[in-house]
Amino acid sequence: MPSALIDLSNLGFAWPGQPELLDIPHFQLQPGESLFLKGPSGSGKTTLLGLLGGVQQPDRGRVSLLGTDLGKLSSSARDHFRVDHTGYIFQQFNLLPFLPVLENVLLSCRFSTTRAQRASKRHGSIEQAATQLLGHLGIRSELLSRRADSLSIGQQQRVAAARALIGQPELVIADEPTSALDSDSREAFIQLLFAECREAGSSLLF
Repeated sequence: MPSALIDLSNLGFAWPGQPELLDIPHFQLQPGESLFLKGPSGSGKTTLLGLLGGVQQPDRGRVSLLGTDLGKLSSSARDHFRVDHTGYIFQQFNLLPFLPVLENVLLSCRFSTTRAQRASKRHGSIEQAATQLLGHLGIRSELLSRRADSLSIGQQQRVAAARALIGQPELVIADEPTSALDSDSREAFIQLLFAECREAGSSLLF
């Protein structure tokens, strides 16, 4: 049986001066599995996603990704580990507005040699990988040189997804990525995201 992609043990977290927000005795997500987190605002969904990426540290317990205990890594080592193995789609997308679409997607490979090597091996170059991925996500080639802030909300969302998916990270974390879309667009994007994660071999957590 393969090792768990995510392994949580006795996980607890509370914001300063607040009651405990998260109490997870045990949880595992296997490679290739995906999980949808559902709960009201303030229930700790975004906090849990931050803990899984090593952005935050738990008050107690262990967060293990790909067999690596994130709590045993230095802050710098966690940053490197995160960019190598995790792709993020943020609520507000967090694209760099002054950069062209293509360069926004390539940022993941600029910061991660591991993902750059994977993208180049699969597609010939990181540029070809980005172009093909954007095409799959419905971004036309004539938009690749446009500034990110000139795109529609839906287009920015797809660029953010391409940035998260390039280089085949083992885990893609999407923090309410459809909150700015109407119900029809939301369903279409989720189905597209699932399809791209399956093709890349990535687990999806959102």
